[in-house]
Parts: sequence; C-alpha cells; structure tokens
Amino acid sequence: MESTAEASSMAQGLRILRHVVEREKRGQAPLGVSQLAAELGMEQSRVSRLAQELCGLELLERFDRGPFRTGPRFFSLAAALNTGWVREAKPLLEELVAGLGVRARLSVRDGYRVILLRASSNEAVPGSFVVPGMVTPVWCTGAGRALLWDFDRSALAELLADVNYIGIGGPGAAHTTDGIWDLMERDRTAGFIAAEEEFEHGVVELAVPVRDAGGSILGSLSVLGSRGEFGADSAAAAAVLSAAATRLGAPGT
Repeated sequence: MESTAEASSMAQGLRILRHVVEREKRGQAPLGVSQLAAELGMEQSRVSRLAQELCGLELLERFDRGPFRTGPRFFSLAAALNTGWVREAKPLLEELVAGLGVRARLSVRDGYRVILLRASSNEAVPGSFVVPGMVTPVWCTGAGRALLWDFDRSALAELLADVNYIGIGGPGAAHTTDGIWDLMERDRTAGFIAAEEEFEHGVVELAVPVRDAGGSILGSLSVLGSRGEFGADSAAAAAVLSAAATRLGAPGT
C-alpha cells in the first residue's frame, strides 16, 4: 500500500510538471496552485504540496508565491538526454528487453534521489508513472544502490544523514544506514545489485553502475521483473546487464 501511494504521488507530480512544461512550449501564461488544480482536476492542497516538492527538486520554480515555471533541474535533465551515452542507451535498453524479457531503465543520481533518464518501451503503458524525470529514493531501489557502489561507510552515512526512512520502500527495503551498508557489502561480493521488493511489492531489480573510460560512475543500468521472470539464476541476467553497461559507458573496452 505504501509503494502504491508513493507511485500515485509520483504520477501526480509528473502530471503537474508536464502540464507546466506544455503550457510554456505553447507560449501560454504560467499558472498558480488553484489554476493548476482546476485544469488537472486535482485537490488544491495536493497540487500545492506536490508542486512545492517539485520546486525543492528544482524541476519547477516559483517566485514570491507567483505562478510555477519550469525549473533549472528540468533543463539540465533535458540537456543530459542529448549526450551521446544516453542517446546510445535507447537501443541497448530494447536489446535487454528482447534478451531477458523484462523491463530496463537508465538512471542517474541527484543527492539521495534517483532520476530516470530512459526507460524501455515496454514501460510505456497507459497510466504508467514511469517516464523520464521520475524520481525515486537512492537507498531502496536497485538503480539507486548501484549508484552508491563506490561509497565507503562514512560517505554513505553523510549522504543519508537527513533521510527519513519511515513509510518508504517495499518489504525488502532496509530502513537504517547500517542495513543499507550491509546490502551494499553483500551485493558488491556478488558483483551486481539485487534489490528484491525493496521499492515495489513483487518486483526484483538487478542493477549495475555505468562507468566512463576513467572508471567514474556515470549512471546505472537496471532491469526489473518478477522473481519468476528472472528464474533461479539471476547472476546470468546480471552478466548480460554488466556487459551492456560496459558497452554503454566505455565502448571498445
């Protein structure tokens, strides 16, 4: 139920963001809370809360309690979508879908949040909240924990110092920094992140970092499905995923 509520909030937040962006693209005047609520058919208090969260993420911005406009983080995300490795990810995600029969995503980290850059075409179903720009927690998603791969214990504690774990994540999620560290230690030994029901009930997410030629983490590549879809040997799927991440981040290596 908690994961469902979180997904609903994300979907509504993205509706608000898309509406603001589309109005700007059409050259229409920006809207305030009450106008957005009316046009989207949402409660004014909910629009106010979600819009303020989007402002906190800098995906929207607002001055002196005026109307909402597209924020700087939205434009930096849009610019990221035009970089070579992100463009090249599109066909690679579809290769993963064809080879493994699951869903695939490319993500980056913004503090203790994960931002989705690209998702495979089988994520595009009516009503889905999985669209570029979707924000999820770094500590209870496979994609997020792959982005924490190079963190030591003190860096992890510093990053998550202000995180409130209550009410976030699925039944497999860790709810303390110590618990997250233990999962990271376990998964580093295996060579890939295996997040089973850490964010969504019934969903297993395998993930690996995408590194550039110098070894720095650019983002994370992940695949999502049920336990049955991955079968008994998730390491085989992870090997395919790791090879794809290598091709994407440091082609020719």
